[in-house]
Amino acid sequence: MGVEMFKVGDFAVYPAQGVGIIEAIENREAGGTKQAFYIMKIMSNGMKIMIPLNAAKSAGLREVIKEKEIPKIYDILKNRDVTIDKQTWNKRYREYLERIKTGSVFEIARVLRDLYVLKSDKNLSFGERKIMDTARGLLVKEISIAAKAEEAKIEEDIKMIFTMH
Repeated sequence: MGVEMFKVGDFAVYPAQGVGIIEAIENREAGGTKQAFYIMKIMSNGMKIMIPLNAAKSAGLREVIKEKEIPKIYDILKNRDVTIDKQTWNKRYREYLERIKTGSVFEIARVLRDLYVLKSDKNLSFGERKIMDTARGLLVKEISIAAKAEEAKIEEDIKMIFTMH
């Protein structure tokens, strides 16, 4: 049946969707076979997704980061010693999207930082601004849950990091 990584009520992170809560674990029939699914509600938009238990890991479902990992995220955001690829904006856009889809909070932090660095240099395309908002939203939500803090405070912390430099 696949081993349960999460219990009902647990927070989990689904790549590119962000933090959700496991609302149920249900057996459903899919393609003629019965299997167990996590029923997960994404916190940012209320969307419900079904993830087969036996494919949860390969789908990238993971635990919310631990509070002690937050400084590592902030260090990534503070590091301005980065070279931004001078490729076309749509190539960059696709690359940023791929990095967000990995579900790694550290990759998402790098995308946000790179876009901030880029923005100080030139106007971002509409797509890049959207990705920047997505990355910020994913980070704020996950950090606020890990730190048990208000999202507004985390939003403020991130804003401070980018205005200090």
